[in-house]
Amino acid sequence: MAYLNPGAGAAREGKQTAAVPNAAAATAEPAEGSTPTKAEYDALLDDVNALRTKLNALLTAMRASGQLAS
Repeated sequence: MAYLNPGAGAAREGKQTAAVPNAAAATAEPAEGSTPTKAEYDALLDDVNALRTKLNALLTAMRASGQLAS
């Protein structure tokens, strides 16, 4: 069923969120042995931190556009 009051519907439309670029490709690789080396751990930690930064940027953009409560 179509919305009967298009004017009122337009007033409720959300704003578009500012663009947040995609996360870069992962740099961590599978561990060579049963225990990861410091370099392997650090690469994984760098990937996790980069994803956290992207997620926080997306949440900030969504709050700024009113799509997410502050």
